[in-house]
Amino acid sequence: MTTDATDTPDPGQLDVDPITLEVVRNALVGIAEEAGAALRRTAYSPNIKERIDCSTAVFDGQGRMVAQAEHIPVHLGSMPMSVAAAREVFPTLDPGDQVLVSDPYAGGTHLPDWTLIAPIHDAEGQLLGYAANRAHHSDVGGSAPGSMPAGATDIFAEGLRIPPVKLAVAGEESRDLVAMLLANTRTPRERLGDLRAQIGANRLTARRVTELAGELGVDGLQAAMAATLAHAERAVIAAIRELPQGTARFTDVMDGDGTGVGPIELHVELTLADGHVTVDLTGCAAQVPGGVNAPLAVTVSAAVYALRAVVAPQVPANDGVRRALTVRTTPGTIVDARAPASVAAANVETSQRIVDVLLGAFAVLAPDRVGAASQGTMNNTLFGGTDPRTGEAFTYYETLGGGMGAGPWGPGASGIQSHMTNTKNTPVEAFELAYPLRVVEYRLRDGSGGDGAHRGGMGLRRVLEVDTDDAHASLITERRDHAPWGAAGGGPGAVGRNAVRRAGEAEERPLPAKVSLRLSRGDRLIVETPGGGGYGPGSDEPGDQEVPDS
Repeated sequence: MTTDATDTPDPGQLDVDPITLEVVRNALVGIAEEAGAALRRTAYSPNIKERIDCSTAVFDGQGRMVAQAEHIPVHLGSMPMSVAAAREVFPTLDPGDQVLVSDPYAGGTHLPDWTLIAPIHDAEGQLLGYAANRAHHSDVGGSAPGSMPAGATDIFAEGLRIPPVKLAVAGEESRDLVAMLLANTRTPRERLGDLRAQIGANRLTARRVTELAGELGVDGLQAAMAATLAHAERAVIAAIRELPQGTARFTDVMDGDGTGVGPIELHVELTLADGHVTVDLTGCAAQVPGGVNAPLAVTVSAAVYALRAVVAPQVPANDGVRRALTVRTTPGTIVDARAPASVAAANVETSQRIVDVLLGAFAVLAPDRVGAASQGTMNNTLFGGTDPRTGEAFTYYETLGGGMGAGPWGPGASGIQSHMTNTKNTPVEAFELAYPLRVVEYRLRDGSGGDGAHRGGMGLRRVLEVDTDDAHASLITERRDHAPWGAAGGGPGAVGRNAVRRAGEAEERPLPAKVSLRLSRGDRLIVETPGGGGYGPGSDEPGDQEVPDS
């Protein structure tokens, strides 16, 4: 399958002067940022309030993303496909309507990510654009708490799959739909609170865009939106033309799918020609039983991220950038999954490996723009069970930072999220207040960064102890067998490691990269995250990598 932006700039954009363009562009970004702040502050779950596992954006009347907050790349790069799916099912939406979708085969990513889309109208009912946001809900049903079971072999085991449906009509929630949603989660109160935070965030976006239209006029706003897209397109094309043109190939692997299949190869052929980037992923492995199969939206999102990161990081993040990108895939492969393939891990793990393989190819053509591989995983950690303090069910989800790859610019950062995720960690105080779990250890892994003239960043060691009689844990991780690669002669980063230490035992038992297991009071789950690759030839001696003084 080939995805390519073929829409052309609107004629009216030519009348927008540069000052108005910049003012409106920043106003739209500010609206998205304000909506994101409102979503976080009104959400119920620590996953959204503390980790900020959510994203917000503004779209024009044709469904093109014109502005986004600096939130999560894998959300934002794929959100346009969710808006397109909503517009296809509901070509006409009235004021106050809101469409909910999570289906990975209808523009979604994985089932916990709920996307909400609302039309924006002026006082006369004219369509101005769309408000959209996406939030990761920490449980949407399925065979394991957290809705990312390690051994799932189809999407039905991963939770509730939501095609585009109207959550709100004329400003009123659909009671029947909300009841159905809450009946399919282990934590209904938290889900309702987070969902209503999303509704409120879209209402805020709509109000702010309407106010902006009142200042500029409807025609003025539409022309400025189109101009922002054209400006980004021109800027990215110019940036591509400054790079060496040609074709490069690169191959990387995933450890496995959680059902015993692996390693899984990803191949890319990357071409830069006359201001356009073509990403050919048609040679990637066929889809597998486990949940690392990426829907097309995830793959496109990773390609957009890699393009911006290498070619034009300062270019405004909107759909104008996509006009300079073509992504080619083969349906039924690891990068273009077909239903009912399991997909839960693809949004978080396969997206990272797609970025790695694309950056590896970019490094062949523009080595001064690309560093070594970062940790290449989100180290997804999930818990669920009954909280003995309240008698209610709880679900916990978190992604853990690791080492960034070093580059020609210097060493890699340590203990940080990289590439397709941009979340924070859950503060220990908030974590222990919200869940019957305890943080026993949380530190950097000395020496885990790859050797080189510039060292890779260090990974983390995080040890969690269970304080309930019956808990269910899942780990969805990568780079446990295949290390993050170094660049320009630098060494690889250390692989990650998972383990469990049962109550009363002294030894840690190794765990696979992807696993679900039962835990009891006093048991400890250990996650050690990978380090980043090093850059440039290092010394012949291994040397030490010490945690810097605070």
